[in-house]
Amino acid sequence: MKLKQICLLCFSPTGGTRRVGRYVARELATKLSLEVEEFDFTRPQNREREYRFGPDQLLVMASPVYAGRLPNKLRPEYQAKIHGQGGPAVPVCVFGNRSFDEALRELVLLLEGNGFQVAGAAAFAGRHPFSNQVGQGRPDEEDFAQMRDFAAGVAQKLTGEKLSPLSLDRGEIGPYYNPLKADGTPAKFLKAKPKTDWDKCDRCGACYRACPVECIDENMDATGSVCIKCQACVRCCHSGAKYFDDPDFLSHVLMLEQNYIRRAQNAQWL
Repeated sequence: MKLKQICLLCFSPTGGTRRVGRYVARELATKLSLEVEEFDFTRPQNREREYRFGPDQLLVMASPVYAGRLPNKLRPEYQAKIHGQGGPAVPVCVFGNRSFDEALRELVLLLEGNGFQVAGAAAFAGRHPFSNQVGQGRPDEEDFAQMRDFAAGVAQKLTGEKLSPLSLDRGEIGPYYNPLKADGTPAKFLKAKPKTDWDKCDRCGACYRACPVECIDENMDATGSVCIKCQACVRCCHSGAKYFDDPDFLSHVLMLEQNYIRRAQNAQWL
């Protein structure tokens, strides 16, 4: 398979998914002697256009995992805006040390349905955006070594004339994971939105610029848009003014800290 370019496309509100996607793309670039062009799918204005990739372009698509699936607000945009013309793709999912559940299979099937041949797929653990304790230090050197091995396997496959399809279940995708509170009952925080400590806020606008779904306005206040709980506003606020105080959300964070500190395993499909 003759390729001329690697294209990296990421949705990464807090930067963790982009970091993994870049590492995989750069390892592939080294092994295939190609250049990487990066496309940011995070900002709303960048999702207004369609992205079409030719048969001689390798797409590395990196997405976070939300509740064991692709982000439900972003999945329709992935499907409508990202298209291939028979070229290869490498889907990469990044999950917050709990589980990637159905997300990787979902992304593989989406890309196959949108005109790509999937050369390999992987899910790697990262720090959970809700808590520094969950996935602390991930990805680490062991993770990066596995990313290098994965890129080597994909590069080897791409040197052949024809890609063999991945061996995976192509049946119906399972439901989203139901988040739980610390007591094991369902945590219902769909309507939760970030709050602002106005005594700390210096009106710098970082949270407004970082929000990927326009849930925060120019006054640094929550709007009527649906918040996807990505924590971009919390993570980017240098003064610690942004926070969530929804009781169910906080109890879910506690549950994660009580049950998912252990080292989650990555996965590779070649």
